[in-house]
Amino acid sequence: MYGELDGTFPNHEANPLEPANLIDLQRAVVQHGADAGLAFDGDADRCFVVDEQGDPVTPSAIAAIVALREIARVRASRPDADITIIHNLITSRFVPEAIAAAGATPVRTRVGHSLIKDEMARTQAVFGGEHSAHYYFREFWGADNGMLASMHVLAEFGSQSRPLSEFSRAFSPYVLSGEINSTVSSVADATARVRAAFATRGTEDSLDGLTITGTVADGEPFWWFSVRPSNTEPLLRLNVEAADRATMERIRDEVLALIRAS
Repeated sequence: MYGELDGTFPNHEANPLEPANLIDLQRAVVQHGADAGLAFDGDADRCFVVDEQGDPVTPSAIAAIVALREIARVRASRPDADITIIHNLITSRFVPEAIAAAGATPVRTRVGHSLIKDEMARTQAVFGGEHSAHYYFREFWGADNGMLASMHVLAEFGSQSRPLSEFSRAFSPYVLSGEINSTVSSVADATARVRAAFATRGTEDSLDGLTITGTVADGEPFWWFSVRPSNTEPLLRLNVEAADRATMERIRDEVLALIRAS
């Protein structure tokens, strides 16, 4: 689609992270009965994937799929190799779970692709994945490459017979809110309100802003959230993940109310 070179991008912005920019692809996938759709940004260092129903596959699921393939590739030639995979702190918790289950070491970083690149070099990681659909490969000089990621996805998808919606579901067991931005008068005050409200309800870390992981007891569903300040604007960015949609929405709404309280 839209193969004509035009730097004004007349059809839509070349930013697949913005949902509105996926609409044409989603419609085309359904209209043509395609098995999948791929959306790249202007320099193809990011790749978003759409399933046969026209629904986006989360970048966290793609990160897990590619990570497992890269782990298997290294293990095939070096069975005892120590393997490190990078992920940022707002990818799904399934990503580090899958990496660890495959016998590799997940390394959690702050958000920002320059930080990922630094960690790729420091740890000699074989792969890195972000929520923003940047995917980094040691075999590509530690840089991000959406084309390589798309080939991994198509190869893995093509090796089995299920539709992409069903295949990818196994890599998305939890429910993510997506990133929600809120303009605040004081980032510090809003963050303090959230911290105080959840002080006894989970464990806290401050790798990048404030992350709270809920204490799972008496059958309470798993959940966590991250509140991070923008580096350039008076914004707080909220990401929530939980075991089910009801829990995600409950935590999301509670945290948003605290952030947006006057």
